[in-house]
Amino acid sequence: MLSQRQLDILTLVVQLHAATGEPVGSKTLMNAGINASSATIRNDLSFLEKEGFIEKPHTSAGRVPSVQGYRFYVDHLLKPSTVSNEELSSIRQSFNRNFTALNEIIEKSAQVLSDLTSYTAFSLGPEMNERKLTGFRVVPLNNQQLMAIIVTDRGNVESQVFTVPDDVSSGDIEKIIQIINDKLVGQPLITVYNKLRTEIPLILQRYFQTPRGIMDIFESILGNAFEERVYIGGQMNLLDVDLIPDVHQFKLVYSLMSNQNQVSSLIQTPKEGISIRIGEEIQNDLLANMSLITASYDVAEHGTGTIAILGPTNMAYSRMFGIVEAFRHELADYLADYYRLLDS
Repeated sequence: MLSQRQLDILTLVVQLHAATGEPVGSKTLMNAGINASSATIRNDLSFLEKEGFIEKPHTSAGRVPSVQGYRFYVDHLLKPSTVSNEELSSIRQSFNRNFTALNEIIEKSAQVLSDLTSYTAFSLGPEMNERKLTGFRVVPLNNQQLMAIIVTDRGNVESQVFTVPDDVSSGDIEKIIQIINDKLVGQPLITVYNKLRTEIPLILQRYFQTPRGIMDIFESILGNAFEERVYIGGQMNLLDVDLIPDVHQFKLVYSLMSNQNQVSSLIQTPKEGISIRIGEEIQNDLLANMSLITASYDVAEHGTGTIAILGPTNMAYSRMFGIVEAFRHELADYLADYYRLLDS
């Protein structure tokens, strides 16, 4: 059981180390408001170190928080800071433009959150199991390449450039377009997904001698509609903090950030609200000296989305928690207004 003074000391060690990046000593703690002698503070620091809450770097007489210390602070001592009116106004102003598609909003939100925190930020749009495929068109780019554009009823727009196999004629492409418009447009995406694996292959067998190649085109065109796309803002911010010791590890982390499945898995959390994972809790060796703050946001019947920030373990948790808390509510409110306009 820690005394109140020891709790205050641990809180200050976390906050001062976040502010300066330097180990925290007894004199600094006295100047910060701990009402005790230097000897008493040193004894408390020794006790906190013995209990595993802080550590003593080899080159300094001061202390820094351990992962256990950060965890205790986050769970029991963290008091989220309040976002200023200026910051709230900045968030709202960032969304004060006409977006033509939902994914534009989600992409923008990742960049805004990164700008607010100076860390790498992630944004995943609301899950919309009832989305419908409402629009489909194909634009020729040249003799061998086409761009397929699909639109859902909730504003998602996906485009996919694909190369037409030599054995597929322009007439074949026209037939594909006709099948998609006749059988799939207007259907919920989950129905489209199921038909691609049941009804559509049987239809293709009636029209094409090599339905497998044609089926690959279908999946190429429509595959992105079923992906959960995570947008990333401030990816290069990983270079601005002392997180990655060498170029090789940075390349590995950059590769991780380029893998949609891995990033989606990274930021998913079963916990509603805000979750903070520290170091090994992220369960990825490349991110062992980082912390990940993940938050869900709810847009009523339109589903639940996720935002997250990735930064150093000595981040200013109180401020970052406050920013993420405010941002998730602002994003949810903006998306609710966006959907109301779509429905009107």
